[in-house]
Amino acid sequence: MEVEPRPTLDELKQLERAEKDARASKRLREVILATEGWTAPAMAMGLSRRVCQEWVYRFNENGLAGLEDHRGRQPSSPLTPDQEQPIRQRIEAGPTAQDGVCSLRGADVRRFLQHELGLIRSLASVYGLLHRLGDSYLRSRPRHRKADPEAEAAFRRELPDRLRTLAMTHADKRLRAYFQDESRFGQQGTTSNVWAKKGSRPTAIRQTEYEQADG
Repeated sequence: MEVEPRPTLDELKQLERAEKDARASKRLREVILATEGWTAPAMAMGLSRRVCQEWVYRFNENGLAGLEDHRGRQPSSPLTPDQEQPIRQRIEAGPTAQDGVCSLRGADVRRFLQHELGLIRSLASVYGLLHRLGDSYLRSRPRHRKADPEAEAAFRRELPDRLRTLAMTHADKRLRAYFQDESRFGQQGTTSNVWAKKGSRPTAIRQTEYEQADG
């Protein structure tokens, strides 16, 4: 088989040794054997003659680019970059009173696409979009409805100094610190899953606040 000398035989062998993809490495080996004068490189590779000839012909025509695998279609987003931004903001904002749900699901995002952008997509396509946006269906951490983020941040800032002061004041005693997670106090059941950025720690209010009846 005639093979175009691009790149050279030595360069092809170097590329084959460095190639991590087994299928791409096999195609390079086919071209190398054909370049070395094998009349039937397909026999050495365990492939049909027709398949081997096809890859060599593609190499002759397009060089190394001809050995790339173009089977199937590349996955594409159902949205343009300009359309993804409002959906991204809508998901991060969470459900509204009009949504009638406590957390957004794939079906809700599908509804956004149809009613707000005029795009009709399958549920599987919507899930693919959410994952491409970097989201995952995460279990939210419970949060007390009276929680004060500013007070929590101040407590975390001041805690190291307070502990050091206590340790110096009671230098002859062993200091132990105990914490109670108020967000889990009186919890009944679990919180709903939400779509959020992978690696994030979304929170949701979950406090039934049952009262104890005095007997």
